[in-house]
Amino acid sequence: MSELLLIRHGETEWSRDGRHTSWTDLPLTADGEEQARALRPVLSGRKIGHVYASPMARALRTAELAGLPSPQILDDLREWDYGGDEGITTAEIHRSRPGWYLFTDGVAAGPAGHPGETPEEVGARADRVLARIAPHLDTEEGDVALVAHAHFLRVLPARRLGLPAAAGGLFTFGTGAVGVLGTEHDRPAVIAWNARSL
Repeated sequence: MSELLLIRHGETEWSRDGRHTSWTDLPLTADGEEQARALRPVLSGRKIGHVYASPMARALRTAELAGLPSPQILDDLREWDYGGDEGITTAEIHRSRPGWYLFTDGVAAGPAGHPGETPEEVGARADRVLARIAPHLDTEEGDVALVAHAHFLRVLPARRLGLPAAAGGLFTFGTGAVGVLGTEHDRPAVIAWNARSL
């Protein structure tokens, strides 16, 4: 059975500074490009049958530098829509909303076109991605790689394990890191997480 490789894009200026970044399409920093290149030897020893990526430039550039050219773009792999919290840090949010926690509280309403998403809405997108790739995981075609964003990629394993979207808060995920989901005794399991080597 194939495994599911979750790859977070490399560092951007906003990810480095802890600013929530969803639709703002920032490039990788020089360090982010190095993080992406460092994924190449990590992934080169694996047979990868299918590659999917978020439409954002930071994800596509990470895929390219990691040696995963021409990924199929899936809009559902985009980052959590942060609505009115786009571009600001958790510390800044806590000034007006003490105790705020993304995975249970969601985000402030945003502008037209970016109203923000609830945890359940992000979970529904993760479910759609999992349904789409499910046929590839039951074959010997090779692993399935998803190149996307931190908060979305934290919700996805929660849903794969049958947990609510809010359980994504249990999975930290650094820039340029990899997570591997597989099975144990025919049940979904985390094989590796937040890793720089496999």
